[in-house]
Amino acid sequence: MKKHIKVLGSGCATCKQLETVVREVVAESGVDATVEKVEDIQQIMSYNVLSTPVLVVDEEVRCSGRIPSREEIEEYLH
Repeated sequence: MKKHIKVLGSGCATCKQLETVVREVVAESGVDATVEKVEDIQQIMSYNVLSTPVLVVDEEVRCSGRIPSREEIEEYLH
């Protein structure tokens, strides 16, 4: 089943770094997933998070306010 991954953030360096790492992990792991970058503040606020970047997998907030390790990201995808 295809995973839907969102990286929420305003476009700061940390948010861009998370997006890059997530795309790398998806490519390396062979997981069938789409990765979407969300910069719209209204959409971000709809997830009730206090700090970015935010990693959302299948509409579930998995990590907020930091960049998770590659291993954590892999766990979130399985």
